[in-house]
Amino acid sequence: MMHKFWLVARAEYLRLVRRRAFLLATFGMPLLIMLIIGVSILLSVRSERGNLPLGVVDEAGVLVADLAPERYAGEDGPEIRIFESREAADAALNAADIQAYYVLNKGYLQSGQVELYYWDEPPKADARSAFDRFMRANLLADQPEAVQRRLLQGVDLVLRTADGRRQASENDFASFVLPFVIGMFFVFVVMGTAGYLLQAVTTEKENRMVEVMFTSVGSYKLIAGKALGLMAVALTQVGMWILAVAVGVMIAARYITFLQTLQAPWGFLGLVLLFFLPTYALIAGIMITVGSMVTELQQAQQIAGMVNLLFVVPFFFTVFLFTNPDNAVMVALTLFPTTAFITVAMRWGVTVIPIWQLVLSWVLLAGSAVTSVWVAARVFRVGMLRYGQSISLRGLYALLSGQRTG
Repeated sequence: MMHKFWLVARAEYLRLVRRRAFLLATFGMPLLIMLIIGVSILLSVRSERGNLPLGVVDEAGVLVADLAPERYAGEDGPEIRIFESREAADAALNAADIQAYYVLNKGYLQSGQVELYYWDEPPKADARSAFDRFMRANLLADQPEAVQRRLLQGVDLVLRTADGRRQASENDFASFVLPFVIGMFFVFVVMGTAGYLLQAVTTEKENRMVEVMFTSVGSYKLIAGKALGLMAVALTQVGMWILAVAVGVMIAARYITFLQTLQAPWGFLGLVLLFFLPTYALIAGIMITVGSMVTELQQAQQIAGMVNLLFVVPFFFTVFLFTNPDNAVMVALTLFPTTAFITVAMRWGVTVIPIWQLVLSWVLLAGSAVTSVWVAARVFRVGMLRYGQSISLRGLYALLSGQRTG
């Protein structure tokens, strides 16, 4: 009997992945991602002037003569050249030998102010950082080697929560931002499929051939197989998008410096997948139930719009997320099936979620997903038998409680 279940899932999967809309969305999004990354790379390297050396005119007499500027420019910064006068630096700027030059006035040690001269646009962040490192190295030249090294390395900022359960450094930027991106991505991907689910159910109700399938497959296996096929389609699509992002980031990291320090939070990604599967099954079950209860697609879409709000409620409580992510409201949203996925994703970025909450949340979510598919199968079967008639909430309750409906 399970063989028929897998056949339904396979047939649904193959039918959907061959649709023009699926191919356009699946391969169009990666192309868009690659285009965006390509533009970012072009913007980062488009100006040859940005790769030119920086000039420095030392009127304050603070630069060390035997200090090699290239040593402090860093791998991502330009070369730094010292000029004897403003005139010499200005001539180099006009000849496009340098991108800009700084002038250290005679009162630099007292005021700390410098003058910057450039043509079209000021030096970019990596050039300014190179100049800052160069100046620190010169000002620290008379200090012991250990002091120089410590001050030149700068501060390794680590953020730690008051309870000490979670900490993050500057390199963990992705771990903080990614949960919110995942939450928005969930709304975009999964909620976007709600319309398709409703349309698919409406089509099945109009196609009387599905009644023949009931006799050989059974309503539960039919609906569960279709839900699994839809889930596989969603995973295929998301997988293609993630692959495109990963390849794009790997390519862009060769040109964009901050991408080189990003680390993939594999633990979080595994948790997202673990919660995504039952959440998608829950949504599929609810949408199939809604589509089976009504007779018109427009009416089903209106009801689905209200149902969708149940899944995006955590966004309305973002203020609690930043002020107290472990309060009773956030815990309740973590445990409630429709809000579990987004809440867990967002809380992961700002706090440490207790294991018992994760386990209980997933168990409740998985149980709700199985129940929703079971309910969808029963309602879909009755909806097929009552073609052209809608099922009221009272009729739904009677159906689930085993009572006869008229």
